[in-house]
This record gives sequence, structure tokens and C-alpha cells, in this order.
Amino acid sequence: MSIPLLPDSPLSLWLDLFGDYHPQPDLQEHVSVDVAIIGGGFTGVATAFELKKADPNLNVALLEAKTVGYGASGRNGSFAMTVVGLGFGVTAMLRGKDYVRRAHGYMMKAVDGLEELIHAENLDCDMIRPGFLRTATTQSYIKRIQHDVKLMNELGFDDITWISPEEVRQRVDSTVYLGAMWEPRLLLINPAKLVRAERDLALRRGVRIYENSPVVTITSQPQFTITTPRGSVTAEKVVFATNGYSHLFPQLKRKQVPAFTYMIATEPLSDRQLEPIGWQGKEGIEDARNLIHYYRLTPDQRIVLGGGPVGLTWANSLYGDSDRDAWRHLEEHLVWLFPSLKGVQVTHRWGGPFSVTMNLSPALGYIGDERAIYSVGCIGHGVSMSHRNAQAIRDLLLERQSELLECPFVNPRVIPWPPEPLRMMTAGALRAYLQLEDWWYEREINPLTEP
Repeated sequence: MSIPLLPDSPLSLWLDLFGDYHPQPDLQEHVSVDVAIIGGGFTGVATAFELKKADPNLNVALLEAKTVGYGASGRNGSFAMTVVGLGFGVTAMLRGKDYVRRAHGYMMKAVDGLEELIHAENLDCDMIRPGFLRTATTQSYIKRIQHDVKLMNELGFDDITWISPEEVRQRVDSTVYLGAMWEPRLLLINPAKLVRAERDLALRRGVRIYENSPVVTITSQPQFTITTPRGSVTAEKVVFATNGYSHLFPQLKRKQVPAFTYMIATEPLSDRQLEPIGWQGKEGIEDARNLIHYYRLTPDQRIVLGGGPVGLTWANSLYGDSDRDAWRHLEEHLVWLFPSLKGVQVTHRWGGPFSVTMNLSPALGYIGDERAIYSVGCIGHGVSMSHRNAQAIRDLLLERQSELLECPFVNPRVIPWPPEPLRMMTAGALRAYLQLEDWWYEREINPLTEP
């Protein structure tokens, strides 16, 4: 099979300001390894590191089509959080309360585990742990958030609480806030710094990493043979750490589809500009919409804001990273939240694909037999998830028994997406429903909501 090449995309704030980066050489020879990993994002580099940490004698190679962090791992909102899918209430409705309880326990350990890794390996990624606010901006969203808080408290998670409008505005002052859910378990990181620090960590462990080495073909008998433009790899086992790009591989074509999210970043703001807002705690913030807005304050005092409109493309085309209307929406939403910032310069605009399964839940496991493993469906919440998933992938590859493999994400039944044109119709209908519900919840106050 032949794999299409990836398009170039607008640079995220994180990648643009990374500084000098020296990619590893591309693959220019034939190598034989125990495990080949396709994809140089969080899942790929973390899996490589975990494998070598568990068994230093393993021969591991990682292939990245562009540079490490090119995909979602270098373009995301920088939130390492416990959320799965579209949030607690929606996930409980789709998958049941026991699923939410098990998934949230997994994600709590994912956030804590990532923090431990960053400290233990001294990874330079601007990590802070400021906590998470999910803000209500309408009466309907108050009810939604309070329902979610009650649900999680009933499931035994008592660190998730409702806080009053006054308490929210003492933290971050916006007149549109009517209260919020507070959860202390959130890390904010610089994702490009983190994924590339982990690349260096894997290299020090002896992983062979080849950048600018897109997979062109892959065959599976008797061993896996993976070709790139100038080289090839023979492997006993393979990991598809390709998330939103997984549909490029026939074995994974219908397990997930890419949808596109968009982000902006402002110029660095002065203390005077931030004074009306406060935000001394630098909390990570989302709203209660289906098509959420998410935003944070960076160490150099930029506001990074993403979400809102979600992009879809025909036949899962990856040429969806730019959307002027989406960026304009985000700029307008920023001023709606914080009117004092009207006229602030936006310096960066970017977008990228995230992986969506039919049931809006993450999935990882075997493809066919136990020699190949995939991971898809982070749905925009992959920063912490992908690191713990890497440990689960490690245990699957090494045929270990562990509590990680009891997680509901491992070897689930994955409902396949239909072929075109039904896929586009299904994805479009889902997006339209989510937009319509957002419009209904916001109809009395928010002129920015898309019908």
C-alpha cells in the first residue's frame, strides 16, 4: 500500500517560538528492529521511551514523517487534563457511569504520572499545575456543569466542585462568568518543548529516531517491512502512534476520522493590560459548550485561545489546517470574554487535526494479531492520555499483565466510520447537532454562536 504525504501547515505558537531545533537524520538505509513505531508525537516518543526503560535490550526505531511534534503534539492547547470525550455528562450518557468512573480514574493517574515523569527526568517544558475551570456563561450551562459536578461527586471524585460567580471572578474576572466547575488536577505545559524533550530522552535510552521519513509502504508478512523514500525497516512488531493521521493506513482507515480545531495567540500582554482580568493563578479554562473554547495564559503573558468551530474535510483530507472564519470567531470571542483587550494584536493563527472515533471515546489495542498496536480517538485530550496510553502499549507489546490493560480504552469494540459519502454526512450531522445545541443554550446572550 502507498501512504500519502502530509501537507505543510501554519506553525503553532509553540513550534514557532521553540528556537533552534535539530531534527534527526532521515532514514537512508535498511535497519532491522524488534519494534518499529510510526509517529513522532507524544504517543510515539513516550512508547519508545517506556519500551527501552522496561527492556534496554530491545531494538526500537521511530519514524516521523515530518519533525517530532509536527502533528497534534506540537499544536494543541497545552492542557494535560482528566477529561475524556465531550466531558463527564456526555460520556456518561454515551458509555455509562461505570465507564466514566474507570476512565476518570485512569486519567487522574495519567495527569499525575506525567507530572512525575517531568520532574523525574527534569524535562524543560514550562510545566505548572494551576488547576482547571469549566466556566458557565448561561443559565443552561450552570445546570449542565452542576449536573456534571454532582455526577462526579456521586462517583467518588470529591475534588471536583462548583464555585460561585464571585469565586470565579476573583480568579479570572470576566462579566460573562456565572460560576464554574473547579478541578485541581490540571497541568499546563509547552507541548513542543515537552515532546522534543521526550525525543531527546528516548535518544539517550538508545532509540533510533528518523525524522522527515514518511512511511511510503508497509507489508506484514512474514515480518513487517516499512519503506520510506530512502530507506526501509524490518520489524517484529509495529506501533501505529498516528492518532489523527491513522486513516492513511488501510488497517485503521475507518477506526477514526480527523476533525480540525483552530487556535490563536496574542502578543505578550503587559501587567497593565492584564490588570482588569486578574488571572494571577494562570488557571486553564474551558467553557461548557459542546464545541468548547479553551484558553490559558502563557509564561510570557500571551493568551492562547482555541476551539469553537470544528473543521471537517471530504474523504478525510488533511488540508484543513487553515480557516480564516474560525480564527476570526476566536478573535471576536476573546474580546467578548475580555472587552478590555479590544485591539490587542494576534501574532499566531494555526490549526490541526484531532482524532475522533464514532462513539467519541479513546481506543488502543491490537490490529489483527498481537504484532501490531494502534492508538486513536484522544478527541483533543491527548497530552496526559497519550503518556499513560504509551505505558499500556508497552505492556501489550511485552505481553505483560498490568492494571493498565483493565482500562476501558484498551481493546474496546470500535464502531467503524462508514465510507464516503456517508462518513461526511454522519460527521456533518454530528457537528450540526452539537452546534445547534450550543446555539440553543446561548441564544439569549451570545451573538457569536453559530446556528
